[in-house]
Amino acid sequence: MATDFPAELAELKSTFAQIEAVSDPSALEARIAELSEQAAAPDLWDNQENAQAVTSQLSQANGELERLTVMRGRIDDLEVLVELGTEGDDADTLAEADAELTKLKADLAAMEVRTLMTGEWDDRGAVVTIRSGAGGDDATDFAEMLLRMYLRWAERHKYPAKVMDTSYAEGAGIKSATFQIDAPYAYGTLSVEAGTHRLARISPFGSADKRQTSFAAVEVIPVMEEAVEVEVPEADIRVDVFRSSGPGGQSVNTTDSAVRITHLPTGLVVSMQDEKSQIQNRAAAMRVLQTRLLLLKKEEEAAQKKELAGDIKASWGDQMRSYFLYGQQLVKDLRTGYEVGNPQLVFDGDLDGFIDAGIRWRRASAN
Repeated sequence: MATDFPAELAELKSTFAQIEAVSDPSALEARIAELSEQAAAPDLWDNQENAQAVTSQLSQANGELERLTVMRGRIDDLEVLVELGTEGDDADTLAEADAELTKLKADLAAMEVRTLMTGEWDDRGAVVTIRSGAGGDDATDFAEMLLRMYLRWAERHKYPAKVMDTSYAEGAGIKSATFQIDAPYAYGTLSVEAGTHRLARISPFGSADKRQTSFAAVEVIPVMEEAVEVEVPEADIRVDVFRSSGPGGQSVNTTDSAVRITHLPTGLVVSMQDEKSQIQNRAAAMRVLQTRLLLLKKEEEAAQKKELAGDIKASWGDQMRSYFLYGQQLVKDLRTGYEVGNPQLVFDGDLDGFIDAGIRWRRASAN
């Protein structure tokens, strides 16, 4: 069946117009001019944290504007290609236009998903923590599989990712790991991955060849460039210092530079061992702790509002995805219904379909 290019082009233009309306190129240009002026200040690097924030925001704004400009140009080029192919009755040119149309629709859908991320911190980087749950060695192995999955996802998108802390299990895998992804909208993108993940498979650690179900929890919080406005009295925290360690307890650091902060009133624990000094690790751990406390406060306020409204529901993030590695070989999101019949692709970082479906589901659920 021949492609209806006029209808397809009209649909592309309509979708892009909606994206432009949300993205607001004029506002982006004004923001770029303002940040460029700040970046050109001779004393910019007197304050390194501020300088990094300014240059990061400038890079992000330039990237957003470039994406819009490139997409507009691609749509215009496709229209010209269709005209040439139609006027010359050139099957090869029309086939080229058809292939470009398919790519454009996919890329435009990804841009459209970005416009759905309008939360307070959606445009920030993300700090992700994975914790093994019930399931023994299978659970700790599953946690390590998830860590690799997310790092591979970041690698696919060329997003800078840094593992900040890893607690290795005595047997296989990891008890927990924390990593940071420094990319625009990493938090808005990955926040739909938060919740309980479930793995069902024939355990490689048992001799009975029985199906084993194990669990891992994923937490996602935004990167805060500066300490958020949450007061944490010294009396409310316990700070422990220790040596960084690798798999099996192998020492990877000869000094006590790793830091663990326990927030006594809530029981929240944050560990950092990536930085070279104890001071740097403590500062990084405090930023993450303050962010978690801020989010906890907002969650409590939201829960109270729901209770007052008589609308009490379980969190959408709980038990959000199942991975089946026996029989049917399937990964299925329990919120959106999105599924993939090749788990290995997913564990290799092919997550965009799940993430896009999750973002659209979240927006629909909020309306």
